[in-house]
Amino acid sequence: MLQLAVILPTYNERNNVARMVERIDAALHGFVWEAIFVDDNSPDGTADVVRAIARGDSRIRVIERIGRRGLASAAIEGMCASSAPIVAVMDADGQHDPILLPQMFGAVTSGDWDVAYASRFAEGASTEAWGRPDRVKASGFANAIARRVTGVDLTDPMSGFFMLRGETLRADAHRLSGVGFKILLDILATVDRPLRVKEFPLNFAARMDGESKLDRTVVFEFLIGLYDKWLGRIIPTRFALFGTVGALGVLVQFAMLFLMLSVILRERFVYGHWVVGETTFTIANTIAAVVAMTFNFVLNNELTYADKRLRGMVPLIKGWAKFALTCSVGILANIASADALKNAHVNDVVAVLVGIVIASVWNFALSSKFVWGKYG
Repeated sequence: MLQLAVILPTYNERNNVARMVERIDAALHGFVWEAIFVDDNSPDGTADVVRAIARGDSRIRVIERIGRRGLASAAIEGMCASSAPIVAVMDADGQHDPILLPQMFGAVTSGDWDVAYASRFAEGASTEAWGRPDRVKASGFANAIARRVTGVDLTDPMSGFFMLRGETLRADAHRLSGVGFKILLDILATVDRPLRVKEFPLNFAARMDGESKLDRTVVFEFLIGLYDKWLGRIIPTRFALFGTVGALGVLVQFAMLFLMLSVILRERFVYGHWVVGETTFTIANTIAAVVAMTFNFVLNNELTYADKRLRGMVPLIKGWAKFALTCSVGILANIASADALKNAHVNDVVAVLVGIVIASVWNFALSSKFVWGKYG
């Protein structure tokens, strides 16, 4: 009877898959287990490597996700895909030592603990083999922020190596954000009842092969995750991101309008109004709106819809065209309302700002559906 499922989210880990299977097999000798690799359509063919191993080992499975990205959501999907009563999540790059799996299994099945996890900062743990003191410091800082915002009091709430009962995860899976920071923190901050957590010291190792996936996007996703747990129920996270990008777009539009009128056309700004003809103002504001729209598309593609990110020249051009088309009515409303308010002798800054606000709701609704293919 199946006892344990080990979930390994992957992206470009083809050279580490076979070694991880060997290490898990050695650590779980005597257990009935399965390993599920959840791959985000890695361009290096990670999923194909897993399939090749799985043809000779029925304990190995792969879920290849197309058009979806993110470590947290991959972990959730993998855990929900297994019938094993106990599920574990760990990295596939060799930094998490599978030798801890039997001890963690014993803790969870004892009835004394709901969750077992491996901490890089517990007494007896070590990060020396990692060889990245800068990352150690960054992880410590992220842990401190996470503890303060979520109230989860662990030495390493950002750990990606943990184990719990599958039924515990499935009971609240629909409430998990699945974005941003590591899934353990998401679970502990979401489940209403306090979970009893057993901590194991981890000797955190260097990657076996490949490069770290930690970049500016991952840091940004960490902040997204904190926001989602803190304020996500008041203002939906994706809408907040879209609005934040839109706010930056406001600055871009004003900057471009200022550049067009004051620098290029050398017009004067007097008492809240540009000393310029209506036609010239309309042309300049139209150019500024298009530049801001392009800026918003690029930033939304990279951040707001990172899990549906468009890649490659052709998809980007098509995406920009769709974004421009779906936002065209919003741009027209933006320009028309600004012109109407200007003609009514309203302050030019207020006129432009009102036009932007009117367009924003329309832009979010349609672009979410027709450019990146999802709402909310």
